[in-house]
Amino acid sequence: MSFKVVASDANARAGELTIRNQVVLTPVFMPCGTYGTVKSLTPMQLRDTGTTILLGNALHLAIRPGHELIGELGGLHEFMQWRGPILTDSGGYQVFSLQEKTKVDDDGVSFQSPVDGSPVRLTPETSMDVQTALGSDIAMVLDQCTRYPVSHKDARTAMIRSMQWAQICRDSYRGTGELFGITQGSVYEDLRQESLEALTSIGFDGYAIGGLSVGESPEQMYATLNQIVPSMPQERPRYLMGVGTPIDLLMSVQAGVDMFDCVLPTRNARNGYLFTSEGVVKIRNATYKKQFDALDPSCSCYTCKSFSRAYLHHLDKCGEMLAATLMSIHNLYYYHNLMREIRDSIEQGCFLQYRKRIGQSWEVAS
Repeated sequence: MSFKVVASDANARAGELTIRNQVVLTPVFMPCGTYGTVKSLTPMQLRDTGTTILLGNALHLAIRPGHELIGELGGLHEFMQWRGPILTDSGGYQVFSLQEKTKVDDDGVSFQSPVDGSPVRLTPETSMDVQTALGSDIAMVLDQCTRYPVSHKDARTAMIRSMQWAQICRDSYRGTGELFGITQGSVYEDLRQESLEALTSIGFDGYAIGGLSVGESPEQMYATLNQIVPSMPQERPRYLMGVGTPIDLLMSVQAGVDMFDCVLPTRNARNGYLFTSEGVVKIRNATYKKQFDALDPSCSCYTCKSFSRAYLHHLDKCGEMLAATLMSIHNLYYYHNLMREIRDSIEQGCFLQYRKRIGQSWEVAS
């Protein structure tokens, strides 16, 4: 992997991330293919939306169908027939989301399988083994995420444990891909800085910001990003995990973030909540039953070029599978186009003006 910043506007960066001879332009949004698929979309449809890199989840795939099986079949790329780069989450966030049934100790995590309730043990070493078997292009270290609000003491305990795990992951990783470290520390500036210093002393191919968008306010998240991101290594990609809305992406790019993932565009699409240049369209509202214009007249995606709001409303009301496909195509295209426009504005030296213009339209729309 190689990464270079080709343009900057204050802290905002436009870059090129080259992974196995494939160039990913940054800032970039990665759709979530948790179980080896982005729900309702084929790999070809993903490509057509503008997707260049996507995310898979190591923990879920290890539980079902099993990472050993996927490895035997040629790895996750071959298994799901996706030829672009794949980043895999270590499973740390999924353990966090199951925390009511989770026991964390210094060596790892024990919890019940969300599939059948059977006991599962996840350690830094097993997380690396799973991601190696999957053939991840970018693997993530195992970390412990804390829900907000959290005391400084508890946040520091989780952060220190995450840094210890990061060292174990670095020492035990045998994959052919890259390995990213993850900063923790909730919204506490001193903990974030301590975490970053620990990670950079270990040395990783990229650095992520974890433990945000877990209950804190947007203002707290943005303040944390503005504090820690500019201190992260300039020559390495910076990845904000699990975020977020169009406003979140704009504010995070302003802080210097390069990479994003989130279930929001596809999950919202399946629930009839669509992002457009004119604001949010909630396609289930009766007002769209007789609207024969395109979902977004400014959009060039297949859905907007081919179908009316009335048709999408009809499909959704009938529970047709095609509704999820067409609306997911649109929402992902919208996100990727937003990233393209952000890159263009950075290269032209007018990102702040672009951010204010788009941000104001979203604030009005919401």
